[in-house]
Amino acid sequence: MYLVIIILPLLGSIVSGFFGRKIGVSGAHLITCMCVIVTTLLALVSFFEVGLNNIPVSIILFKWVDSESLDVLWGFSFDSLTVSMLIPVLIVSSLVHIYSIGYMSHDPHNQRFFSYLSLFTFMMIILVTANNFLLMFVGWEGVGVCSYLLVSFWFTRIAANQSSISAFITNRVGDCLLTLGMFTIIWTFGNLDYSAVFSLAANINENIVTIVGICLLIGAMAKSSQIGLHVWLPLAMEGPTPVSALIHAATMVTAGVYLLMRASPLIEYSSTVLILCLWLGSITTVFSSLIGLFQQDIKKVIAYSTMSQLGMMVIAVGLSSYNVALFHLVNHAFYKGLLFLGAGAVIHAVTDNQDFRKYGGLIRFLPLTYSVMLIASLSLVAFPFMTGFYSKDFILESAYGQYQLSSIAVYFIATIGAMFTTLYSVKVLYLTFITNPNGPLASYKKAHEGDIFMSLPLIILAGFSIFFGYITKDIFIGLASNFYADNSLFIHPLHEIMLETEFAVPNFFKLLPLLLTVILSAISLILSEYLFSLLIKFKFTRLGYNIFSLFNQRFMIELFYNKYITRFILNLGGQTTKVLDKGSVELLGPYGLEKGLIKLSKGLSSLNTGIITSYALYILVGLIIYILIPYISIKDIGLLLLIMFVLLTITIDSYKFSLSDIIERYTFKMIR
Repeated sequence: MYLVIIILPLLGSIVSGFFGRKIGVSGAHLITCMCVIVTTLLALVSFFEVGLNNIPVSIILFKWVDSESLDVLWGFSFDSLTVSMLIPVLIVSSLVHIYSIGYMSHDPHNQRFFSYLSLFTFMMIILVTANNFLLMFVGWEGVGVCSYLLVSFWFTRIAANQSSISAFITNRVGDCLLTLGMFTIIWTFGNLDYSAVFSLAANINENIVTIVGICLLIGAMAKSSQIGLHVWLPLAMEGPTPVSALIHAATMVTAGVYLLMRASPLIEYSSTVLILCLWLGSITTVFSSLIGLFQQDIKKVIAYSTMSQLGMMVIAVGLSSYNVALFHLVNHAFYKGLLFLGAGAVIHAVTDNQDFRKYGGLIRFLPLTYSVMLIASLSLVAFPFMTGFYSKDFILESAYGQYQLSSIAVYFIATIGAMFTTLYSVKVLYLTFITNPNGPLASYKKAHEGDIFMSLPLIILAGFSIFFGYITKDIFIGLASNFYADNSLFIHPLHEIMLETEFAVPNFFKLLPLLLTVILSAISLILSEYLFSLLIKFKFTRLGYNIFSLFNQRFMIELFYNKYITRFILNLGGQTTKVLDKGSVELLGPYGLEKGLIKLSKGLSSLNTGIITSYALYILVGLIIYILIPYISIKDIGLLLLIMFVLLTITIDSYKFSLSDIIERYTFKMIR
């Protein structure tokens, strides 16, 4: 059963990709969707068997790397963390496959699209089920390649090609550091297997553990779009909306957080890495929330919302609350996938326009889409008793419950980020569905709900966004839960804060995020409805214009990267090519060899003087060298070569005189 979970999506991808012309569009839809749905059902069975019954499963297929210093097995491990990750990955993937049947119905390349989707699902399964770092890296690179292929799916668009290259190159930065971390693990532990590395982690020098942890953290920064390596995520919205829902909301972007959770037995022994995670996540949360508030593209707003929630997960990792991070990851996959699919339904209804300033009044045309996006937004802002409420608020409470200066500061920073999250969620709903229509009449005439293939996934995800958190909270973060009895997540006894979070945090600080978000949302609605002219006047002042430009242009980070990093690297590469490839390499290589041979041939031809005394001298010098060879030791070979070189130089460059003339003149001077 467990091998079938891994193989089926690959089978669907191969059939759809290589035999798409034979089976047709409907055949590709049927085969890929059935493969992923069956895989999802088997993953649910594995969740009950492995997770709830605590029966971890390990599968070893064959030896992959067999050398004197390193052995790597091609093996898979199913534990509580693995099956928990498979639930959102496969449920969202199967629903996105179904949704894409309706969304991509007018596209001529359906077989290729569904092949890429299934291939991505297979690579994501490899990533989360691998039992060693090297096999995990195969899935890690595989999802990066699939992201590149799917973002540039409409390859005739220049923006899509640029975005896919940007995403691919930015992720290479993190991949380089992740590779260095793996090399350090090999050097330190002599093994890449999870069980071997984690069992020895407690006995390793903390500085080495810190180096490995920082390398893994930078790899996670790139994949999970943390501040500094985040620039690719908004650009990746150029791909089809189902791709954004599957890859850039629910699954691939959480791979970095998964890596940190998987490496919990390692990074728990480095306080430096935990502090870095704490502050990195908090800064990312506020940073992305501020930028998302000033965007006008509906998909980019949701992308920055994803970045903000990923920051919350990294905060939970920094607090050593890995179970809370996993719970929020699973919850987030459902309501964020629903937000993206709802945005796709809106874009599909208004003929591919993504600027929500040109929407308005769509609640009458898209009541189902409005309902599900309202549910997803309420879950996103942690409205009480929605799915997101049970995990997001618990992260904030955990930050306060640690009772350290840094964690309390992070609590207030993350609360500010949560406030802005509420603001842009209200903004998207208000400008898209409630306010007066602002778009062209033609788009409203054509506006309609999607077909059953687009509507059914929305309804199912809406159910998950309401009930999943309540149903599973005791499994994932319950105090008496034995879900992690297989030690897939390790929390150092000194870092355990569940009891403090549950019982010691004052009720005021538990309710503060909710109170602030409600108050700020009410103020924003009042300003936009009744004091709109004041906002417009402030926006057109120099201060208002500068503030808006700073946030709308994403703090000018892309400009800084292009001007001071990308341009420098391009100039360095150009100069290197000019100096080496076009300069010294050619001078010492073919060009220099040609010149040297020409000079040598001219020099040798100049020895042909036609004077018999010169020829006699050449013969005499050759005989002397031949006689002296047996008497010259190996140490004197250099001296012999030097003598021969000097004689040859004198012969060739004799100021256009023959060698005999030089010797005659020298002899004449000696006689005198």
